Amino acid sequence: MIGIDELDVKGRRVFVRADLNVPLDGETITDDGRIRASVPTIRKLLERGARVIVGAHLGRPKGTPTPKYSLAPVSRRLAELLGEDVAFAADVVGESARSTVEALQDGQVALLENLRFEPGEESKDDAARGEFADRLAALAELYVGDGFGAVHRKHASVYDVPKRLPHAAGDLILAEVEVLRRLTEDPARPYVVVLGGAKVSDKLGVIANLLAKVDRLLVGGGMAYTFLKAQGHEVGGSLLQEDQLDTVRGFLDEAAARGVELLLPVDVLAATHFAADAPRDVVDATAIPADRQGLDIGPRTRELFAAKLADARTVFWNGPMGVFEFDAFSGGTRAVAEALVGSEAFTVVGGGDSAAAVRRLGLPEDGFSHISTGGGASLEYLEGKTLPGLAALEE
Repeated sequence: MIGIDELDVKGRRVFVRADLNVPLDGETITDDGRIRASVPTIRKLLERGARVIVGAHLGRPKGTPTPKYSLAPVSRRLAELLGEDVAFAADVVGESARSTVEALQDGQVALLENLRFEPGEESKDDAARGEFADRLAALAELYVGDGFGAVHRKHASVYDVPKRLPHAAGDLILAEVEVLRRLTEDPARPYVVVLGGAKVSDKLGVIANLLAKVDRLLVGGGMAYTFLKAQGHEVGGSLLQEDQLDTVRGFLDEAAARGVELLLPVDVLAATHFAADAPRDVVDATAIPADRQGLDIGPRTRELFAAKLADARTVFWNGPMGVFEFDAFSGGTRAVAEALVGSEAFTVVGGGDSAAAVRRLGLPEDGFSHISTGGGASLEYLEGKTLPGLAALEE
């Protein structure tokens, strides 16, 4: 992959595929981390005299213009962060997009409406996707891929448009790939991976691949209860994926065979029901009452996990340890995050809910070596999969 420093962009229309898929409460952005991460590449292009056309998606509108998924609030926040006007096109490749792009002068930026308002963006049909990619590519002269959170998708703006234009990787993607290579090719040891989140099924591939690479695997969050059940323990009303029990038993056996230390919670914060103010008690992870559900790791587990992170040289963390959105059940996630902030290891937060938790808990982002902007993309890279968006940029 070449970077944007190798492109001659002055006076040229540059399509930047960014990742601006931020959470919204109405029109209020509740976490602008992905917008802030996109600013440096956009600003660099503007400073070099490019006419920048930003394309991005928001949510899952399924090929239909849907007001609640409009990028208008994102356009306003992007303008604030850039300190520049951002022209906003009311469509993706229609009359508004064309006129907005035509009006751009050197060093100016426009944002197109949500790419997923067009059915061709996500189409599984190559011809339909290609037809939309032709229209999108016609708006620009150069392509810059900088939306790392979308590179695992074979979508028109990610995969097909760079095949139609001279292209380069933005600084954000180059930084993400460098970090992930460091995690996969020759990590400093001990190499510890912390996995959480709701479902084991979301992380099957990455667990299978990492068991051959890591020294320790710490498992928390909702997915831990499937591991505990696989060991023969009752988990009460905790989140459980019965259909994954055999797979998880296989992981436990493989970890033992490889000498990988696989650690599960030893105690949990068990609540009567799923609510921010639910009555709760600390119970042994092996004795969760039938009428309780685990919503966070307990204090002994927090100490155990922190101890197992203390001597690490490389750490990858993906997934919260509990329902961090509820203050009463955020302690486990905070404990892991604070252990990483206090560590001298190379620490990578794997995007998604983990990155949101860092910001929600008010922890310093510069306390981590790297906070990824792409949870799903990071996991698929660590699985060893070929990511369509990266493959297109490498051609």
